[in-house]
Order: sequence, then structure tokens, then C-alpha cells
Amino acid sequence: MRDYAKELKGRIAFIQARLQEAGAKGIVFGNSGGKDSALVGILCKKACANTTGILMPCQSKRNYEEDMTDGLAVAKQFDIAIMTVDLTQAKEALVQQLGTLAPMAMANVNPRLRMTALYAIAQDRNCLVAGTGNRSERYMGYFTKWGDGACDFNPIGDLTVTEIYEFLRFLGAPASIIEKAPSAGLFEGQTDESEMGVTYAAIDRYLLTGEAEPGDLRRIQKYHGRSGHKRKLPPVYPEE
Repeated sequence: MRDYAKELKGRIAFIQARLQEAGAKGIVFGNSGGKDSALVGILCKKACANTTGILMPCQSKRNYEEDMTDGLAVAKQFDIAIMTVDLTQAKEALVQQLGTLAPMAMANVNPRLRMTALYAIAQDRNCLVAGTGNRSERYMGYFTKWGDGACDFNPIGDLTVTEIYEFLRFLGAPASIIEKAPSAGLFEGQTDESEMGVTYAAIDRYLLTGEAEPGDLRRIQKYHGRSGHKRKLPPVYPEE
């Protein structure tokens, strides 16, 4: 297990250095009510008093109920400012113009709208956008390109899901955040693990030890292999 007292000091310094480099006055992040955004919000608030968590419900019933309740609980406990931007009507208007979309294309509109909202608020306030993706998601490519994958810095991108939970327990985060099934909340009933077909425990075991059951290994390698483009900047001609 990591030394989370030491990790806390190091990550606070990392965040403060990013703010100083950019000449930014604060931080905004997407407060989804999940484990990753909770940890990012706590770290950012400890590093910068001017930290705001943006709640951005978008169609999914869970966004308006469980996720919002948990996001508000973290904000209250750690004194994090909040702002709510309801994106449901914006999505409906955009989809109406786009016409019929495949299910995943439709689902990925949500995180891309959230990215747009975060960057608009950040630019208006001279703030940086904090990323909330963890190492396990990044390895699997389980994030939306130019959506929740877009940020100015990421203070938790090296941590597996297992380590995210350990860190949250160290910080005394609400139990509801730690106990609920991870979900991007893109559509009703969606959970990360059911969508990927492999558990975070199996992914983390592979990342931390190199070991995996044959079926899990095939799934992990498949996801990692086909999502390489998400972890790179777009190629520019001529290639160097």
C-alpha cells in the first residue's frame, strides 16, 4: 500500500505547480458523485481554495438522484464550492439537429458536452480543468476522447481503482462514494464493469502484478490495444 500521507503532500505540490505555471486563479472539475471526482475534488481543494465542482446532470435518472446526492455530500464535507449545469436540454437540442445516432455515439455526447461546459467556465474564471480519470480506466481506454479524457492536468492518473479507494478511505470520504458500483452514468443501469466485461479488481491485479486469468487477460489486452489512439495526440503530417 502507498504512503498516502506522503502522496497527499506530493499531489498538492503538483497541483500548485500547475496553477503557478499557467498563471491560473483556480480549478474547476466535473463533480460526478463518483470515486474519482471525489478524490480529485478533495486534492484540488487542499491545494487551492478557489476550487469548484461542477455538477452536470444529463438525462440519466442516476445523475439527478444518487450521483448528485453523493457529489453534494463530498462537497459539503470538504467545503468544496459547487455549481450545477443541467445539460439535458442542450443534449436534446443537439441530438435533434444530428438525427439518429448509434447508441454509443449518443451516450458519448454527454461527456463531450460536459467538457464544453467545464472549459467555458474555466476560461471565464481563468481556471484550469482538473482531470478525473484513473490509471485503470486509462489503460483500458474507458473514457471518451475529447470528453472526460480532456483536461489541463490530472492529479490521480497514476492510481488504479484499488488505490483510489484506499486514498479515499485515508481521507475519510463518505462511505456511499466508496461502496457504490462505479458508473459513468451515461445511460440507465450502466456500470463500468458490466460494460467492459471485466472487473476493476482483475484490471488492477494485472497492472500491479502482471497476472491475470486467461479470459480477463484477453479482454484487457483487447481494450488496451484498440484504444491506443485515445492516449496519444493526433498524428500531424509529416510524422517525426
